[in-house]
Amino acid sequence: MRRAAGHCATGVGTVLGGLALWRCTQGVELPVLSLPRAGVPLVFLGGAEILPDPCRAVRR
Repeated sequence: MRRAAGHCATGVGTVLGGLALWRCTQGVELPVLSLPRAGVPLVFLGGAEILPDPCRAVRR
């Protein structure tokens, strides 16, 4: 159960960080990439890390 909870906490942190980048940095442009464009994949990666956790917790 601890491992699933750890993955869930990491996923939630990634989603929140991605949402913050996406919503709060609309006017910031860096030479390499734009921060809002970096936030959107972080939201999806965090969600992908959260989704399997209920299955892992039930299986064990």
